[in-house]
Amino acid sequence: MSRIGKQPVTIPSGTTVTIGGDGATVSVKGPKGDLSRTLPKVSVALEDNQAVVTPTGSSREHRACHGLSRALLANMVKGVSEGHYRTLLITGTGYKADASGQKLTLNLGYSHPVEYVLPKGVSVTVEERGTSIKLECSDKEVLGQVAANIRGYRPPEPYKGKGIRYSDEYVRRKAGKAGVAAGA
Repeated sequence: MSRIGKQPVTIPSGTTVTIGGDGATVSVKGPKGDLSRTLPKVSVALEDNQAVVTPTGSSREHRACHGLSRALLANMVKGVSEGHYRTLLITGTGYKADASGQKLTLNLGYSHPVEYVLPKGVSVTVEERGTSIKLECSDKEVLGQVAANIRGYRPPEPYKGKGIRYSDEYVRRKAGKAGVAAGA
């Protein structure tokens, strides 16, 4: 059995978990929204304010989906109760972001500003003079995809470090032509 899959998911107060008739369809409602998903090759049971995930078989695929399904359920519960956050940092002269409603406008050194329309459920705040973007969403999967799409417009480059990077990302820097000649 999976070590992660064996751990029960604690359901905080104010959050409700509903299990469908097949035992694999789970709906979670909380103050930050509601999510539902069909978990593969497992069944979910509620036991005194905790959700327990058990595999429906003993094959390799069932064991592999056990920990995955428990992690997906834990992310759903955390998302609707607390929410998920992701911070992007913009580095570079003249690079900045501006948010208005569900639209994010990025100036990234191109001849035109890049406009990104955020999907429903994702909220954005721009801080520190337009160089820090904070994304919030109840669905961790959607949040990660939105952050990756925004980062994809100008990934950090290794020579000067310019571009959009995650707040916890380390950009490995390289020496330029002058650094190679000086070291020789």
